[in-house]
Amino acid sequence: METVPFYYDPVSPFVWLATKQIARIEATGVYVSVEPVLFAGLLKAHGTKGPAEIPAKREQTFRDVMRLADVQGLTFKGPPGHPFNPLLALRMCTAIPSPSSRKRFAFGLAQSCWEKGLDISDAAVLRQVAKECDLNGEALQAAAATPDIKGALIAATDEAIARGVFGVPTFAYQNELFWGADRIDALLRRIGGHRVDEARLKEFLARPALAQRSL
Repeated sequence: METVPFYYDPVSPFVWLATKQIARIEATGVYVSVEPVLFAGLLKAHGTKGPAEIPAKREQTFRDVMRLADVQGLTFKGPPGHPFNPLLALRMCTAIPSPSSRKRFAFGLAQSCWEKGLDISDAAVLRQVAKECDLNGEALQAAAATPDIKGALIAATDEAIARGVFGVPTFAYQNELFWGADRIDALLRRIGGHRVDEARLKEFLARPALAQRSL
């Protein structure tokens, strides 16, 4: 069975929306694996800002999230404050060796944050989420504090950056990336055999810039 990596950080509400559509992807016969990465690390590597750091974009982002949640019949509450620090949650997720258990915890985190309105930067909340996922939260938090797990999250983020990932959620299928919860239909088409014209894309990308923006 082919694996489709799902680059994941629960700080993004679009990651939450994407978790609700994983079953559609896996219905094609692939397996979606949760790959925790630090969104802030992606932003730093590419010299960009997150939507929450741009006031005009912040409001529009959450307006869109509420619209999309309503279409999917989901209840949006959102965390007590945003952005928040997802580092402990990501390290705990990284510390789970079982792919299915990691996925269950990752989805539980997203639901707790965006549907239940909980603060998943709080250690006690994370332990409770783990318990609800039949996992040992205390053991996961202990593992999250070790150099091995800290290093594994850094390495996973660096690997994603090297692959060209700049935001979350991003899905990877073979040599292509699909960024955003609204790109799942495009991913499904690609899994089904539809491809862009690679030669035409390469030719276009080789064209010179006709103007440069001055900062």
